[in-house]
Amino acid sequence: MKLTPLFVTLFFTAFFSAKAQENITHTVFKNEPINFGGETNNETDITRLENGRIIYKKITVPSFPKGTDVKIKVSLRSNGDRWDKSGSCFVVKDLNELSILNISKNNKEFPSTSTVYSKFKGVKATENYAPVIELLRFMTPFGVGYYSDNTVKYRRPVYIPTWEKEVVWEQDISHLKSLVSNTFYVGVWLDTWTSEGYKVDVDLIYSNRPRKTLKVLPLVNTISYVNGQSLPDFFATGPLDQNFELLKNAKNVRLYFTTTGHGGHEGGDEFIKIKNSIFIDNQMVLDTIPWRDDCASFRRFNPTSGVWLKKDSASYIDFEAKAYKIKEIEERIASSDLSRSNWCPGSYAKPFVIDLGDLKAGKHTMQILIPATAAYDDKLNHWLVSAYITYED
Repeated sequence: MKLTPLFVTLFFTAFFSAKAQENITHTVFKNEPINFGGETNNETDITRLENGRIIYKKITVPSFPKGTDVKIKVSLRSNGDRWDKSGSCFVVKDLNELSILNISKNNKEFPSTSTVYSKFKGVKATENYAPVIELLRFMTPFGVGYYSDNTVKYRRPVYIPTWEKEVVWEQDISHLKSLVSNTFYVGVWLDTWTSEGYKVDVDLIYSNRPRKTLKVLPLVNTISYVNGQSLPDFFATGPLDQNFELLKNAKNVRLYFTTTGHGGHEGGDEFIKIKNSIFIDNQMVLDTIPWRDDCASFRRFNPTSGVWLKKDSASYIDFEAKAYKIKEIEERIASSDLSRSNWCPGSYAKPFVIDLGDLKAGKHTMQILIPATAAYDDKLNHWLVSAYITYED
């Protein structure tokens, strides 16, 4: 077979095009401890804040001038903490700008205009402060990994052959490409208060496939990451109002909203359905009850979940009688099985994505309304919400 110049050209064009499409994986953290005053791996390129509950590091990847798909992958294992905890993987583009990182590290103050109801600091974006943008919100399972050796086998249902060794979450964050290319900072916060804590892996995966790069504007984040921030129980008092300004007309605007309800034990906001509503320029754009009723599907990640027995009636096959019969049994019910306000132990919280169309240059308003239950005594009802918009010039 004679190879013509055209055939050779097409072959090598296809070959190098395929090479350009290969995924590029950048490992941010690998088996990294995150805890409260516990062990570290003594890496010089990782900074720890809040006694080890926050870790972050500087990352440099290609600029991808033609754009790229981006995916984040987070893997987590308990290092001895047996409880379900809130977690957040986030990005900071520039440490010269005011954020939770330099406020915590350098003992700076949150701007007064970032405060809600005179108490809850660092919630709202201001002219010189940006709340961090979440790459992934997750909830740790009960004890996965450290307690997965079947020493808690009597809590394991018959339909689970063995406990999982870790939990892995993946999320497409291509719309945040402008924040996770060139040089930036990636951090992980875990609401752990044990010295054992967890171990975490974080990878960023780039396709190098050309696609449009979007602008990103942070709006709010209620997570109390650092000292000086308070548990965000203010939704029981009233809505969260935030103003934002667009310097140019914006096309194809999308609002990304992540929300999870917590606290209060039985009957608290973690376990009751509460509506979340968002208004942009006084127009309702989201009206939903965030709820997860599939938590039992995560049972294999939750070896140390509390378990109790519940009497029930079960239908089963009696092969001798060749008929179905009904028998009273005791069924295992785990805490991790219970439905919750948009999360399960071992799940990640997928953002709501709301298309806002085109927005004119100028000032705009946003209001988040959650008629939450008040916090009192040890009933620590609160809502972790974060929001930002993406758009095209």
